Amino acid sequence: MSSTIESAEHKALRTAVAALGQRYGREYLARVAREGGHPDELWADAAKLGYLGVNLPEEYGGGGGGIAELSIVLEELGAAGCPLLMMVVSPAICGTVIARFGTDDQKRAWLPGLADGSRTMAFGITEPDAGSNSHRITTTARRDGDDWILTGRKVFISGVDIADATLIVGRTADARTGNLKPCLFIVPRDAPGFGRTVIDMELAAAEKQFELTLDEVRLPSAALVGDEDAGLLQLFAGLNPERIMTAAFAIGMGRHALAKAVDYAKTRQVWKQPIGGHQAVAHPLAQAHIELELARLMMQKAARLYDAGDDMGAGEAANMAKYAAGEACVRAVDQAVHTLGGNGLTREYGLASLITASRVARIAPVSREMILNFISHQTLGLPKSY
Repeated sequence: MSSTIESAEHKALRTAVAALGQRYGREYLARVAREGGHPDELWADAAKLGYLGVNLPEEYGGGGGGIAELSIVLEELGAAGCPLLMMVVSPAICGTVIARFGTDDQKRAWLPGLADGSRTMAFGITEPDAGSNSHRITTTARRDGDDWILTGRKVFISGVDIADATLIVGRTADARTGNLKPCLFIVPRDAPGFGRTVIDMELAAAEKQFELTLDEVRLPSAALVGDEDAGLLQLFAGLNPERIMTAAFAIGMGRHALAKAVDYAKTRQVWKQPIGGHQAVAHPLAQAHIELELARLMMQKAARLYDAGDDMGAGEAANMAKYAAGEACVRAVDQAVHTLGGNGLTREYGLASLITASRVARIAPVSREMILNFISHQTLGLPKSY
């Protein structure tokens, strides 16, 4: 499914990552999840080959590429059945924010480790009462001498147990207006007052989800990322890559499910011919392929705009890509399960767990309804209902 609009370098990257993914595959990831472990071997191999930090600056050990390259890595691992969810968070969100807005000390401290996979960082924005509405976030940061004191709660935060730190979105009082504005803080995993509780999910994934509590967590002034007055800009600089990478995650998953269904439809025989010869089976699979290809085109557009520094243009395209990819993924998985019939629900074929997993791309990091709101207001200029 390589695209004719991709450069030779991108095609080569796609081929190389696909080869790595095929060495591990769906069964590896399923086994790791069942055993309660983490895909450390795949993470280490991807890091060793330079794939995890392909978007980070060369001077800090990265590949010097962008989200376009990182999204190829995640999509191809997903197509092989072994996507790494923490790629969405650690190099894409946290690495991007620190590379663009961090101090020199923060870049030196974090980027080499994020690039070579030896360090990981989680991202904490979502709250129980605010969702992803950054204007309603209640986690607050206040000054205490040279330090910051953070208090609040976060929910559905991935991989906090394995991350060295979490990039927490809090709000500080604007000295001029008294209004609260978003700011980003690096909170070490073992910081006193930083608690976590695992959320019991109906999701077969190695990466666990957590509820976090910040109870008067004291941080040095150096924990603040970037300029205190540029919080919203910095926040969206991380959210656009998150949407693009979620699209890559969804497209990879959809391709994986579709490939299994196509293989089954070619070989499964009923009434003396493969079931794929029947248009009732073939056409929905063809439609799923088309929708995944269309979603990938929008993802490529979003990545190109983002890497070119067009944050506003990338915001619209990233939302559209995430929406399209989530819908295409759910339909591809659904059709794959139907193509296999009863076998689609067996553990042997590995599709049943994707029924739940595919919904994640519709829900996270922002719901499809909120994306439709964004397009209604920002693109079409329609009035807001909220």
